[in-house]
Parts: sequence; structure tokens; C-alpha cells
Amino acid sequence: MSKKIRLAVLISGRGSNLQSIIDVSKKGMIDAEIAIVISDKKDAYGLVRAKENDIPTLSLSPKDYKNREEFDKKVVEELNKHKVDLVLLAGFMRIVTPALIEPFRDRIMNIHPALLPSFPGLDAQKQALEHGVKFSGCTVHFVEEGMDEGPIIIQAVVPVMDNDTVDTLSELILKYEHKIYPIAIQLFAEGRLKVEGRKVLVNKEGMSSAIYKLDDNNVKINPIL
Repeated sequence: MSKKIRLAVLISGRGSNLQSIIDVSKKGMIDAEIAIVISDKKDAYGLVRAKENDIPTLSLSPKDYKNREEFDKKVVEELNKHKVDLVLLAGFMRIVTPALIEPFRDRIMNIHPALLPSFPGLDAQKQALEHGVKFSGCTVHFVEEGMDEGPIIIQAVVPVMDNDTVDTLSELILKYEHKIYPIAIQLFAEGRLKVEGRKVLVNKEGMSSAIYKLDDNNVKINPIL
């Protein structure tokens, strides 16, 4: 096992992806530990999840800052205070600014419930159904200045059935969000990710960690399978 990297998880809501990361971390499946959970909503349930697992938390109200940049500067201050190596956006409902991106360039990940670059922004599952796609999924990518932009690290592809609703498709996609986000974290922790332009190259040599051993035969998860 390599030295554990220190994570910050930024949330706005219930924190289901946060919980999946907590779970795999406690099981020793990723070489990472959560150093702090930060929310822009004081009543976010994800803060409760963190506190129940003795993880430091911080709630910051955007109303207390004159603009997005000042808010993000405060976030960076806290990240540095907690010696964070990798920042994870997990249902964080804010567009981050260069004030946060530049100090953590290629060290901020986001997860999105669609196969980017298709269907960025809100209501991705609804967009997918309205377009009649036959496949959807989820994407982990490095964060850049644009909404849901940045080099793609890993994706999971799921079939869309004729009788799917926003709720059923969302539930299926969320299952795979919980699988691929920890994989992306472990790839980073093992130093396997290299950004070249808009591409993320993955060094697959000697991949033996249990996190890579998936039990799904019908779902395409790239780049692992």
C-alpha cells in the first residue's frame, strides 16, 4: 500500500457519493483518507454523515462572501490548512472559479451523471431520456473553468430501457457513480493519471488493488475493463 493521500470532499446535499468514499476508505480499499468535508449548505445531510464518521466538517455560506472568487479563496485556505492532496466535488452545486482551480490544477475531480460531454449541467438524466439515448452513464473528470468540462478520467456506461424514468435511470447511474469515483481516487493515489491536453492517460501496469476488481459483466467501465 502506498502512502495515503488526503482528500477534501465538497458537497451541497445528501452526500451519497461521500458515503461510498467513506466506506471504501474504512475498508482500506483506497489509499486515501478524508481530511475534511466542506459544504455550502449548513443543513446538508452529508455533514451528518461526516460527523458520524469523525471527519472534520466545515459549512461556508456563499452569502458571507462578496463574490465566487472570495468564497473559493476561503475554500483554498481551508484545503491548505488540512494539507489536502485531492479535492472531490460530490454533488457540490457551485461552479468553481480559477481561484480554486489554479492552486489545485489537475487535483480537483467531479462526478457527473451522464456520459460527458453529452448532457452537462442540471437534470442530466432527464436530458438523456428526452433525447432518447440508448445508453447513459456517469463520468469522473478533472475540473476546469467551464461547467462539467475537463479531461475525462473514467466512465461507466449503462443501458437505457424504454420504460426507464428519471428516477429509475438516476438510481442505476448512482450505483455506478459509487463504483467509479473510488476507482478514480485510487488511480490518482497510485500516480497512474497523466493529463495530456484533453486526454487523461492511465498507466495500467501492475494494477492489483482490490478496488479494480469489479463484479459487473454487463456494464462497460472504462478504462478498467
